[in-house]
This record gives sequence, structure tokens and C-alpha cells, in this order.
Amino acid sequence: MKTLRLQAVPALAGVALSVWMSLADGQTVISKERPPLPTNMMQAPPPAERVPGEPADPDPSTWGMDATTGVFRHPGATPETSGPHPFKGSLNYLDLNQYAKNTKVEAFYPVLVSSGHTWQTIFDLDGHRYMYDYYRDHFQVYDITDPRKLTMVGERRFDTKNGDHPFGPFNIQYNRKLEKLIAVQCYETPRFGILKNKYAQPEKEKIIREMKFLRGFRVFEVVTPTEWKMLSEVTLDPHANAQQMPQQGSGCLDVPFYIGDKFVFVAGAPDDTYSLQEYKSYLYSAAQLAYDISDPYHPKLMSVWSVPGQRIGEEAAYRENPRHGNKTSWMGARMPLFIPRPVEQGGKYGYAAMGGLGFYVVDISDPANMKTVGHLDLPVSVAGNEGDNIDVTKAEITGMVYFSGYPMSDDCYEPYKDIYQIDVRDPAHPKITGVLPRPTPPKEAGFTDYCERRASFGPKRSGYLNQPGTPSKQYIPYSFYNAGLQIFDVSNPAHPFIAAYFVPKMADPKTSTNSGLFRTAGYGNPTHGIFVEWDRHLIWVFTNHGVYAISSPLLGTPVFGLPKSGSS
Repeated sequence: MKTLRLQAVPALAGVALSVWMSLADGQTVISKERPPLPTNMMQAPPPAERVPGEPADPDPSTWGMDATTGVFRHPGATPETSGPHPFKGSLNYLDLNQYAKNTKVEAFYPVLVSSGHTWQTIFDLDGHRYMYDYYRDHFQVYDITDPRKLTMVGERRFDTKNGDHPFGPFNIQYNRKLEKLIAVQCYETPRFGILKNKYAQPEKEKIIREMKFLRGFRVFEVVTPTEWKMLSEVTLDPHANAQQMPQQGSGCLDVPFYIGDKFVFVAGAPDDTYSLQEYKSYLYSAAQLAYDISDPYHPKLMSVWSVPGQRIGEEAAYRENPRHGNKTSWMGARMPLFIPRPVEQGGKYGYAAMGGLGFYVVDISDPANMKTVGHLDLPVSVAGNEGDNIDVTKAEITGMVYFSGYPMSDDCYEPYKDIYQIDVRDPAHPKITGVLPRPTPPKEAGFTDYCERRASFGPKRSGYLNQPGTPSKQYIPYSFYNAGLQIFDVSNPAHPFIAAYFVPKMADPKTSTNSGLFRTAGYGNPTHGIFVEWDRHLIWVFTNHGVYAISSPLLGTPVFGLPKSGSS
């Protein structure tokens, strides 16, 4: 693929205008509608066949709403599972209420790329601001110069079942030296759809290892919002070049770290030796890699950083982890290093979320020789993802970073995924100093715990690595699945609190059918992502029924045009 082109599509001028105007106050809106949930949502699935070593399904009497205290008790451990797990107190209707505090809906658009998960990136070009919203087999490009008048300028679907390469996570930044917009896009092995359980399907493992496609990244010049010119492609596999097939390893995962200058940091397993992985539908344990792309036509690998217990031959270190043998925990990275100050600007440290392998402080001052500085083990919390996101926006302000995983089961059928506050002022000895508060619904909700609202509940991420502008010194927003958008005040690390929230309805029954929404990941992931425009004081909230543009007086007055240079 030398060039990626898209056909322009008609503008969505005026779409959902009446919707966003009716919600313009952004405050709590109580709906009189209570659509009943389908029968299949009120019944737990039959017990699945388990592989020896997996956690057992917990006794129902050990979790759920405590009748005495009215407090929800999370299970101590659960196996990886899918589908509903209702408990006494679970809602039997679809909650269409909207709850808000210190937030305002500036616009709402019933546009969807995926109802369960999406990635975003935002960039400026020729006096306009554009946003890509995408996920593997589909993307849409919007002109969001005025966020109240979103216009779709292009889209494309990929037939991944018949040979199209999935559209991977990417980062677009302006390279001042080249005077061009540069995109770096990752490509990885499938995490679902082929392999369900490697412990019982060795033939499927062979299929994935022998798949012929690029396991790495491509570098593009972004000519227009709908046309990219490929400059180079790189495999993470040190034993092959980009044209040799099949390649080893995972390819690179999630959105690469790139600021438009010299270095790119990606997460990935370079070859098949990075295979000490519990998670039953995944084969690899991803490391962290640094590349020099100052010449985007010829990227160069600088170094690979990993931790003991990721590679074949390191089984002794792996067995020391309490998760060893549980067939459930994700081991290794899911995202690249989280870097508060880029190396090109004098930064020294990156922070690695390595799943069940824990939290690491990494010296990246010399990307050709990345070194471990500090390490912290986190409490075991299975099922679900135990750690893939680190918010580093306050690292140079308070010395705190915020480490979290995310839930992967419906109805809180797993331990709660805390957001850990970690003190990194002594990089060699990071320590947990607390957790961010667990959100609770307002009194008018009619239920006392978000677990009762159904679907998933817990933190996802605080946005992605390429959010424009200067982050707030005081606030951190997170997407929280059925608890919508939650904004935390962390100005006093000893007493963090929830300062604002926007919790939209759980779904839109007018545009989602029982045969679709309620039986797919879309129901389980009602608010699955956010993207923050710090320079325009706006937060985009991505849900299973559309996209909201949210402002908050805590962040400042929203900007409805291109921001002034250097504004925040």
C-alpha cells in the first residue's frame, strides 16, 4: 500500500442538532422510558469448560450487593468470561437517564465506528482541525474545526476476512524539520477472532504464528486528511525485513509514542521467544522498543527493553510471579512507554505498564540503552486487565503518576480495577500512596452502585498519547464504561476527589436492536473512550450510541474554532 486514499462523503450538516440542543444544559436528565432488558440479559451463561489452573467461578453468596450495608462486594477472583452475570439488585431495564455535574453537552452526534472500542487522533491542517475515529476494520474522518458542526470528510471499511490488512492504531504529528505531517501506524497479530484458548487449540496457535502480514509499523506523510503517502515500513522482527513472510512476534500494539521529532516508542514482542504469557487467547508478552525515525524513509531500531520473565529461557523468574499458571492474567505491555517529557526535550524517564508484571520506571535518556530504574508489583486482580494505562500528566507537578487496568467482565464479575496513585519522586523506589475514589451514582439515579446499572464498570483510559495542548495541572478525566466520564481533582494527592462527571444513557434503543447491541461488546462497553483537547477545553466522549463533545468550567471556556498558538 503506497498511498491510502478515501472518497469524500456528504457532510453531516445539522445532524442531531435537536438532540444536542435539548441536552445543552448537560445536567441530570431523568427519562420516563425504562425499556426492559432481554431475557438473556437476566440470566448468567452456563458454566464454561475450564482449563486446569484458571480461577473457579466464585460462590454467588460471596459477591454482589450486601443486604446489610448496601455496599457492592466484588468477587475476589474470577475466570475470564463473557456475557451477563446479574445479581440480586441488578437493573432489569435499560437506564436511559443522563447524570452530570460541572459538565455541559456542547454537541452530540449519533455516529459510530464501533460500539465497543475505538481509537482517535486529532491534527490540524490548512486551517482546519480533523479527528480520526477508528477501529481495525473501519474509520471515519471528521472536520471538527467547530465541534458544534461536525462534518464527515471521509471513511473506509476494510474487509479483513478477505485479505485487507486491519487498520492499526496510529499517531499523527507535525515534523518541523521536514515541514510535513507524519503518521506512524502499528500493525499486530489478532487478539481475537481466531484463537480463543491456546491451552486447548494448539492448531490455532500455529495459524497465528504463520500468518503473512507486517508485524511492525509504517511511516506515512499525511498529504490531506484523506490521502497518506507511505514512506517506509518496519518489522519488529530482528530476523526479517518488512517484505519477508511470515515474521515472528506480535507486531506493535496500540498507539505509538511520537511527538513529531526524532524518536518513536512502541510496545511489542520482537520475536517468538517473548512468549511467557498466561492470557489464553494471546501468544506474546510485549516488550518496549525505541526507534530513530529522524529519517522517516529509514527508521532504525535503537534498543529493546524487557523485564525478567517475558522470554523463553526466563521461566524461573516467571514462576516467581503469583499469577503464574492462572491462564487468565495479561503479562507484558499493551501500550508503549508513558513519557511526561520527551527525550528530545530533555526527558529522562518513561513509565511502563506491564500488566501482571507490574509497574516500571525506565531511563530513556539514551534510547539506544534503555535501563530499568525502579519496579513496583501491584496487587493481583483477575480477571480483567491488571494494568495497561499510566497517566503521567502530573508527574512533574506533584511527582505522582496514575496506574490502572480496566474491567473485561459485565456486571462487575471481577475485582474492581483501582486507579493506583504512585509516587515516583524517588524513581528507584516508586510506591503506592493511594487510589482514586470509586465513582458512585447520584441520589436521583434510583440505584446505589454503578454495578447495578449493568455492563462493565471501572476505568478505561485517560485518553491517548497525542492529545493536543497542555494538560490541566489539577484534573484527570477518565472514561469509566457505565459511569461515563469521570473527572478527578488530584491537586492534593492526599485527598483526591471526583470534581465533575458526565454519565450518558446506557444505549439508544431507537438505533440499537436486541439482536445487535445487547448481544455484542457494545452493551458491555457503554462509554469506552475519551479524547481530550486540552487546548480547546473539550472532551470527546465515545459511547455505544454516538459521540458527545463535553465542556467543563473546571477546564476553562471551550474554544469553538482553532486555538491560538500555545493556548492551553
